[in-house]
Amino acid sequence: MQETRQRCAGCGIALQFERPDLPGYVPESARSRDSVICQRCFRIKNYNDASTVAIDQDDFLRMLGGIASTDSLVVHIVDLFDFEGSIISGLQRFVGNNPVLLVVNKIDLLPKVTNWNRLRNWVQKQARLNGLKVADVVLCSARRNIGFDKVVERVAELRGHRDVYVVGATNVGKSTLINRLIADYSDLNRELTVSRYPGTTLDAIRIPLDDGKSIIDTPGIVYRSRLSEIVPRESLNAVLPEKPLKPLTYQLNAGQTIFLGGLVRFDFVEGERQSFTIYVSSALPVHRTKRERADELYAAHRGELLSPPSREALDDMPPWTRHSLRLPMHAELDIFVSGMGWIQANGKTGALVDIYAPKGVKVLLRDSML
Repeated sequence: MQETRQRCAGCGIALQFERPDLPGYVPESARSRDSVICQRCFRIKNYNDASTVAIDQDDFLRMLGGIASTDSLVVHIVDLFDFEGSIISGLQRFVGNNPVLLVVNKIDLLPKVTNWNRLRNWVQKQARLNGLKVADVVLCSARRNIGFDKVVERVAELRGHRDVYVVGATNVGKSTLINRLIADYSDLNRELTVSRYPGTTLDAIRIPLDDGKSIIDTPGIVYRSRLSEIVPRESLNAVLPEKPLKPLTYQLNAGQTIFLGGLVRFDFVEGERQSFTIYVSSALPVHRTKRERADELYAAHRGELLSPPSREALDDMPPWTRHSLRLPMHAELDIFVSGMGWIQANGKTGALVDIYAPKGVKVLLRDSML
């Protein structure tokens, strides 16, 4: 159809009329206008609302390819609850010599007694382990509007008179920051301008600033290695916390199993009696049983007692993969499951644990966050 080849007058993306959740969507009421813009551009222009769109990893990396040749500030937003799942590995080789401001969102989910200096040092170390050199780290909460003034202040100081690229995975709070930067730096009466990147069909949106430079809002990257990306929509509320985490500590003997809903299974295989502290959404049910009974319990109660998700939704998810992890003696480690949270190992005598998670979901050991 001829109309599907139309381009958005704001960002240049190909327009489409079927899927509101995909880039380039135009509602029926706006299709007859002389200068048609996509719903996303309309919301930026009229409501200060940069709604998030997402693309897959390959398209995203192609889009990043041009940043190194620019003179810009790169603002990388990550989700503290899912740090290793939302940090863009390999970002350094795309940004070249441009400074990177690492904005760590969702600090409101951590307990109030958190040592923030220790946390900041932890973030800097994890960034280095991911090959990322950062000019600064700012801890914030988009939802609670904590630390956002500091973010805006550091953007102003670090960018000088340069463009600002904002990059991040889906659901990390990127659009909230974009909206705040638009409100602080942009005259929204000016038209949106087009930013075309070679080799990709999805254009980032270039939002003009009052000093003639721009904020470049790149689409959110989808990482299928995050549990939160593959659970059914109706289970998201149980997986993604909205309130501060309430740690659950269990004293376990070897041969015990913990189910986290029907999504993840944790087996304490070998080791002396020790405690493990679980940091997940309080809406995700936790069940403890003996390891010898775990298979039977799961077969009988998956999708019911062991939920979310429902039995039908479980059938549509990838099968479990087992991850065997050896915890060394005297180490302070978290067992991290991307998109769900982590289990802090408190013992100092070492252990062997097995984690069962949907195939493709990132599971790893890391230095304890808290």
